[in-house]
Amino acid sequence: MDPPIFDIGNIGVVSNYSNVEEVDGFRHRVDEIFLKVDKLEQRVTEIEQFYQTTSKKQPKASKSSMIVKDKDKEKHIPSIKKQQQDASRREAVAVKRMQELMRQFGTILRQITQHKWAYPFMQPVDVEGLGLHDYYEVIDKPMDFSTIKNQMEAKDGTGYKDVRQICSDVRLVFKNAMKYNDDRSNVHIMAKTLLAKFEEKWLQLLPKVTEEEERRKAEEAEAQLNMQLAQEAAHAKMARDISNELYEVDMHLEELREMVVQKCRKMSIDEKRKLGVALTWLSPEDLSKALEIVAQNNPGFQAAAEEVDLDIDAQSESTLWRLKFFVKEALEVQGKTSAGLGGNVNNNNNTNNPSNNNKNNNNINNKRNREICDAIAKTVKKKSRKPTS
Repeated sequence: MDPPIFDIGNIGVVSNYSNVEEVDGFRHRVDEIFLKVDKLEQRVTEIEQFYQTTSKKQPKASKSSMIVKDKDKEKHIPSIKKQQQDASRREAVAVKRMQELMRQFGTILRQITQHKWAYPFMQPVDVEGLGLHDYYEVIDKPMDFSTIKNQMEAKDGTGYKDVRQICSDVRLVFKNAMKYNDDRSNVHIMAKTLLAKFEEKWLQLLPKVTEEEERRKAEEAEAQLNMQLAQEAAHAKMARDISNELYEVDMHLEELREMVVQKCRKMSIDEKRKLGVALTWLSPEDLSKALEIVAQNNPGFQAAAEEVDLDIDAQSESTLWRLKFFVKEALEVQGKTSAGLGGNVNNNNNTNNPSNNNKNNNNINNKRNREICDAIAKTVKKKSRKPTS
């Protein structure tokens, strides 16, 4: 004789709710919690993306260690806004220092342009007037001292940003003349002579320029590091805030769950027996999840052990109802995905059905699943023999 069919419908949700408004109130509170969790999830994603980005730029470290480190530093790490303000001030000071270097460079430039041989280079080359039809074919970027002067005096942000830019254009003036004119021409000789004088004077200013450039690099590196530390501290604080909020949400859910369970009727002995039997029909993965539900309210329960002894009668009403809801949903999914089972779970091994044989063989080969199921079945059988109170 075949074993009886276990109908999933027999473990359906049963409660003694009679107040529709009260049920709607619980549903509304759950919806509010979901909305809050969604927002927290977005913030968690932002934090994860930040740490994934920073982890590529520095040695790997756990998030917890980074958070502890930032928590210790939070007291003396300026905020991101303060870092931005400091960066603006440093930039303003650096601009003034560069302007002083450009002023000193201007002195060199005046000395060169006041030389008696500087006149051919003071204004743009009169290409048409001099009939230099191939000038633009030879010279890619024409340059002269009047153009350099205008660039140095520009106030609309289009002028030179540092001394090396001016130096590059001064060299271009002379190199263009040397490139276009023959080596023995006067213009070529004048350009070569003035370029040598300019390089001599430039070497005197170069140490100051190099010092300023190194200073700028050091300041930028320090500013970048401080900004990164400030961002890490801010995200660490955000992570702690989210952790606290998640704890509050969890406590709120626990409180709400207990309120709901208190309004549910107690599970009958027959329902507990059927719940125990239903647990034996779960897949190994779902069975592990079910045991984790038991362990949540029972710290001493070893859900991951090779052998477990699950006493259904010893579980709280909250755990029993949670198990009932979970098992119902899990078996419904198994029923929909298992050919020939429909909404029911049949304990018939049916050796003529290759599909059932494969599933039974898989369950038999799973040692942990078999031992857990046997332990549960024994417990249920033992408890069912006890007289009802």
